[in-house]
Amino acid sequence: MIPARIGVVVHPHRDLDEALATLRGWAAGHGEEIVQIRVEGQERQVAPLGDPADCDLIAAVGGDGTTLAALHAGAPHGLPVLGIACGSLGALTATHAGELTVALDRFAAGAWEARALPGVAVAVDGHAPKIALNDLVVVRKGANQVVVGVEIDDEPFVRFAGDGVVIATPLGSSAYTMAAGGPVLAGDTPAIVVTPVAAHGGSTPPLVVGSQKEVRVTIDGGWGGARIELDGQIHDYDPKELHVAWRAGYATLVRFAGAETLLAGLRRRRILQDSPRVVARDERERAHEPDAGAAG
Repeated sequence: MIPARIGVVVHPHRDLDEALATLRGWAAGHGEEIVQIRVEGQERQVAPLGDPADCDLIAAVGGDGTTLAALHAGAPHGLPVLGIACGSLGALTATHAGELTVALDRFAAGAWEARALPGVAVAVDGHAPKIALNDLVVVRKGANQVVVGVEIDDEPFVRFAGDGVVIATPLGSSAYTMAAGGPVLAGDTPAIVVTPVAAHGGSTPPLVVGSQKEVRVTIDGGWGGARIELDGQIHDYDPKELHVAWRAGYATLVRFAGAETLLAGLRRRRILQDSPRVVARDERERAHEPDAGAAG
């Protein structure tokens, strides 16, 4: 199905000329319209503004952060998002700017897969839930520590004083969670991971929580207070209590056959790397292999 209207979300600063020229040329050749979807904090404008509810596809032009913003914009309307990398290919981008025409042709021909991405629904102090696709972060605002309590289905897990806590989806587990010492969740694992940040003493291991469970977090911010970040965006709360629940199929990402897995992408970008000892062993073994081109 050829989309009648394509919404675009763009990176605020990156060079997008090649991708935008290709997108405009393809749309003009197919009699389609391009509009820009406004996202919070975005001032750069490359097309007339439009409503995502009137679009059939959102093209995220930039990288993973741009694609994340586009996924949030498209989710309420069930729109698929095509991530276009203007730089290195990331975890969410499906194609490079130089291969965009082929990707759009494949999308129009129906030769694509809908990758349903889960989120976590976060209700702060009784307010309506907001959704994070990567992670929810509770972090101290001042020099003091915050005191965090974590319960799973009303059963206490741990209380600790420290810098905060990260609660992540499988997608987000390779970002802040991994940096904080938590585990990476493989691909489509139906679970979230709770990772304390810089806990001061006690035994506070990361915890993997099944998707059917609810996480309750209590926060005592002390004199400095605490803040909430959802997918890296700071929200103006002084949080006391959070209820966090799995939200299946929150957003839809365009994926093409043969796309690399999450773990393969992490290895390609060297976020995951083999240990030096193993690499050195492999190099020694290669050095002693017979020359394949030598005569027998």
